[in-house]
Amino acid sequence: MVKVKPFAAIRPPKAIGKEVSARPYDVMNSVEAKAEAGEKSLLHITKPEIDFDPIAGEHEQRTYDKAVENFKLWQERGWLKQDDKEYYYVYAQTMEGRTQYGIILCANTDDYASGAIKKHELTRKEKEDDRMIHVRIQNANIEPVFFAYPDNPEIDAIMFRYICRVPEYDFVADEDGFGHKLWVIDDDRDIARITEIFAGIPAFYVADGHHRTAAAARVGAEKRSQNPNHTGEEEYNYFMAVCFPDNQLKIIDYNRVVKDLNGLSGKQFFDKLRESFIVERKDGTYKPAGLHNFSMYFEGVWYSLTAKPGTYNDNDPIGVLDVTILSNLVFDRILNLGDLRTSNRIDFVGGIRGLGELKKRVDSGEMAVAFALYPVSMQQLINIADSGNIMPPKTTWFEPKLRSGLAIHKLER
Repeated sequence: MVKVKPFAAIRPPKAIGKEVSARPYDVMNSVEAKAEAGEKSLLHITKPEIDFDPIAGEHEQRTYDKAVENFKLWQERGWLKQDDKEYYYVYAQTMEGRTQYGIILCANTDDYASGAIKKHELTRKEKEDDRMIHVRIQNANIEPVFFAYPDNPEIDAIMFRYICRVPEYDFVADEDGFGHKLWVIDDDRDIARITEIFAGIPAFYVADGHHRTAAAARVGAEKRSQNPNHTGEEEYNYFMAVCFPDNQLKIIDYNRVVKDLNGLSGKQFFDKLRESFIVERKDGTYKPAGLHNFSMYFEGVWYSLTAKPGTYNDNDPIGVLDVTILSNLVFDRILNLGDLRTSNRIDFVGGIRGLGELKKRVDSGEMAVAFALYPVSMQQLINIADSGNIMPPKTTWFEPKLRSGLAIHKLER
């Protein structure tokens, strides 16, 4: 079971919610962030390297110092203000006519340690360390993590009562055209009931934010060890998450581009592919039609690759994944890429960028070949997390991304 609590969010005044809010730190590079950041944008806090000319290194001490300086400055200027009471918040995202509703809350670090917060990806220590520094120096969770939970009709009913009201924030982001709304759950009875309901929910599933979750848990453990009077109820035992019912979420494809063919000629490469796949040339752009079917772009042509029976294991929750099939049959057996988390010969492209991005990167000569995959289902993610297994790197891409800056959680009351 999971433990949650309301919190007094630090957030922008209603009139400037759109101006302050920003896309997450990890969906753009520093040059893109600098071009995107307006005067009040949270990017000056989450990507403070953009305030230097030329742009500073992300991990320089002056960059971390600027993040702290800007967070204080935003509060002094009134661009971020703390609520006077602990609340839960309803957060809605709209993409391509489809809206999903979640609750912004504080999850408990002990649930991550116990496994009640279930992960499906491995983390990289250097990324954990970087996120841990940001939490530690700000003494706050500036950006939320993204969790799923088993659908609960009573929580849905509580949220529905609030979404009938005028929202605190209601805007469409200029960068991607996605809609964002937020409501404050301010009734004490609703707040208490939400806490009680979640106490009976068996698990959270990390959808997006494995490194931020791990970093928050590590900071909590660090503060616990430094406090001789620790009780377990301190604010540092909690971190901010946006939690959506699992039946509302949709995973989109997460694709791959590779720099070279491991010394093979085009003919040799195709001969090896045909050992494990049915390979069909396509006249135009080709999108995977279903599980175990892939699209490949090579030398200006799209191809369909269908894994042959016997080349994968449908009874293995990991072996049945298309990312596993592609990794085993192509990246390991043919291209010899090694550990995909560290290889500099492969890159990963979120499906939100479309197949055109794959074509662009191959046609430019930057990459030799591109592969598009059929999306993983939410049920596959849950099955893998419940069984204690770990998905291969870069398997899931959730869209739309959470908008940062609409709520911030301080680790001290």
